[in-house]
Amino acid sequence: MIDKIWNFKNKKLSDDVINRISQEYRIPRVISTIILNRGIDEENISAFLKKSMADIVNPKLMLDMDKAVNRINTAIKNKEKIAVYGDYDVDGITSTALLYEFLLSLGADIQYYIPDRKGEGYGINIMAVNKLFKQGIKLLITVDCGITAIGEVEFAKLQGLDVIITDHHTCKDRLPSAAAAILNPKRPDCEYPFDSLAGVGVAFKLILALAMENGMVTKDVFEKYVDIATLGTIADVVPLVGENRVIADKGLKALKKTQRAGIRAILEIAGVLDKEITSSTIAFAIAPRLNAAGRLGTATTAVELLLTKDRNSAREIALTLDKENKERQLTERQIFDEAVSMIASDANFKKKKVIVLAKEDWHHGVIGIVASRLCDMYYKPCILISYSNGVGKGSGRSIKNFNLFDALSHCEKHLTDFGGHAVAAGLNINMCDIEDFTKEINKYADSMLTERDMIPSIEIDCPLSERAVTLENAKMLLSLEPFGMGNEKPVFAMSGARIMNIAAVGIDNKHLRLRISKNDHIINCIGFGMGDFVASIKQGDNINLAFQMDINNHQGIESVQLILKDIKISK
Repeated sequence: MIDKIWNFKNKKLSDDVINRISQEYRIPRVISTIILNRGIDEENISAFLKKSMADIVNPKLMLDMDKAVNRINTAIKNKEKIAVYGDYDVDGITSTALLYEFLLSLGADIQYYIPDRKGEGYGINIMAVNKLFKQGIKLLITVDCGITAIGEVEFAKLQGLDVIITDHHTCKDRLPSAAAAILNPKRPDCEYPFDSLAGVGVAFKLILALAMENGMVTKDVFEKYVDIATLGTIADVVPLVGENRVIADKGLKALKKTQRAGIRAILEIAGVLDKEITSSTIAFAIAPRLNAAGRLGTATTAVELLLTKDRNSAREIALTLDKENKERQLTERQIFDEAVSMIASDANFKKKKVIVLAKEDWHHGVIGIVASRLCDMYYKPCILISYSNGVGKGSGRSIKNFNLFDALSHCEKHLTDFGGHAVAAGLNINMCDIEDFTKEINKYADSMLTERDMIPSIEIDCPLSERAVTLENAKMLLSLEPFGMGNEKPVFAMSGARIMNIAAVGIDNKHLRLRISKNDHIINCIGFGMGDFVASIKQGDNINLAFQMDINNHQGIESVQLILKDIKISK
């Protein structure tokens, strides 16, 4: 258990302003306080609550969109063979399925290709380009990849393949100038007003632009594909603000009534078909199963699931993905245990601000998840590298104040390739360079991270009295959905509560169950992954708690429940 810093977001808000907003929008004071604390201006509150289609930006404002649309329309008209080149995570899988299905509806001679994670790695590779060229492909459209593939795009151009790049990852100093078009809202020269789209979001904007150019009703196209777009948007953990907020909101509603056989099958296998579909449903029930295809098998299986119209086939594929997800969990546990053991045996671990671990033949498809778990556990940036035959492939995750992409850029001389975001990235490295890379990135971290940066923090929206812990308020919080990065589920704090009952529950006593009381209010609490707290707190203790409000539905009876985030002994 790491002692966390509690950061209160509370601004000095006027009671008059809070009351006025509460009355105008007919929302409780706590909701008004949350909205204002999150920096949403009064004139934007209506848009935040309504999640209107008016916030969807014209796709033609994205740089090179006209070039991409014209080249695709030309390819369809001339019956050229087109390939959609995707990635093996949920963002790439949904991007591939969405663009493939739409171009097929336009009459395109279309196929898709997703590289093998272990054999080919992330992004465009020359071997795949050559293979597609021999199959007669004339136009290659990347989704969720390609922005750093300068040499590969030049090679494709020499072979006679035009390449359209659609991506959302951070750009390096040079772009693949040989591409016929580059769609990426993060391009320094792109003035598109929203740069936080997921890869599937960029592909979504492309099909909307194609729909506009081909005289289709864009509203109909949006509604038909927004369910798929939402899966990738939420799974890729992009900020759920602006356009992403609207896409996620409309998509979650579409998922509740979707008739896509594959999506319904995966919802049924996950046991959530008849339950409320939220961003958490995607993050914890759907995404891991779709991801499992690319982690342990081939990601094309997940694309087939999204595209199939046959219910029997959909169920068969969903069962396969569920099985692969369980295998992934076992492999993940094994690598995690090995990594923890390596850390425990490192006498200099406490001095290092970045965890870099390497081992032969760790599964490439799982090391990213393990890196994320270690990052959370030790609150240090973490990079895991799997090597074979002298070549390593790594996956990293980072903490709040450490931009991993910038760090890898600083250490570029030790790497053969890298790419990603501030909080997640991938890299390729020769085994002989791992030691120097480890020293260099830790030296960089020493210059960038303070001791306070190395302490995890909890962002707390506001204190909440026991009187405000009501079912009504818990339901009103749903008006702030969809929750995710950039619009996290509100966290509250309460002080001076007394523990009435305490127990560690679940497999391996992993979780914590509390019943607390304050001023005659009795409240039930659950702390997922917090079972170790039973060693430091006991019945009768007075505690301060950081928590989220949730609705527990047991046998049709709804009650408010607190989801614990941290506990401190009350002084």
